[in-house]
Amino acid sequence: MVLNLLKAGFKVSVLEKSAAANEAKLAGAKICASPKVLVQTVDLIMTMLPDSPEVEAVLYGEEGIIHQLKKGQIFIDMSTISPMTAKKIHSDLAKNGVDALDAPVSGGQVGAEAATLSIMVGGASEAFNQALPIFQAMGKNIVHIGEAGAGQMTKACNQMIVGMTIQAVSEAFTLANQAGVDLEKMREVLLGGFAQSRILDLHGQRIIDRNFKPGFKIKLHNKDLNIALETGKALNVDLMGTAQVARQMTKAVDMGNGEMDHSSLVLLLEK
Repeated sequence: MVLNLLKAGFKVSVLEKSAAANEAKLAGAKICASPKVLVQTVDLIMTMLPDSPEVEAVLYGEEGIIHQLKKGQIFIDMSTISPMTAKKIHSDLAKNGVDALDAPVSGGQVGAEAATLSIMVGGASEAFNQALPIFQAMGKNIVHIGEAGAGQMTKACNQMIVGMTIQAVSEAFTLANQAGVDLEKMREVLLGGFAQSRILDLHGQRIIDRNFKPGFKIKLHNKDLNIALETGKALNVDLMGTAQVARQMTKAVDMGNGEMDHSSLVLLLEK
């Protein structure tokens, strides 16, 4: 995502301790020793981190930047975190005259590299319009969903649908394989019918090829489903299918497959 911003001509600063700092520096990014130094050099701050605690640490932690952010700057979190956390961040930053956007993405490693990510955004329309050229450098399907937290809520729903579809494809392929059915031919015909989906297309092929190199790690998808379950509990919505798939993914992580692609859920069923 950083490389695509640089390719689009944006001046980008990257935190020195970022794993991608060296690659970013070679591509033309400025390297900053601390979050506080970084904030002083940019108009817009972006985070892309594993979960809510890491994002909160950037703002409120020992090197937290919440008091360094100035009126007119925009804080964009592109991580997948709790919608409630996104709303809190928006509220806290608004007190300092700083707009916050929650802008999680879908599309995986392939989408990030190809700048074809789907980006779902929550926050003020004016801030969204200011940030739109930046989003366009990283994605293709960019939608302002609504108020603060709406982007994260949409991402939670995305992860529910993807997770349950992976479970469905995994069960179908395991059943068919056990019956001696040719999985390549089955996938081909199903892609022409009502069962067609991107999951069946891409992850169905992964299952056939036994290619579980991560595009999106199962441990991160498990985290996302737990975010959805927490949100469902807060809103009094019983997410039974999501809960089942979350339990399956927890088992997959416990059996040592957490670093594999989420399509590796099939290995649990086969076992």
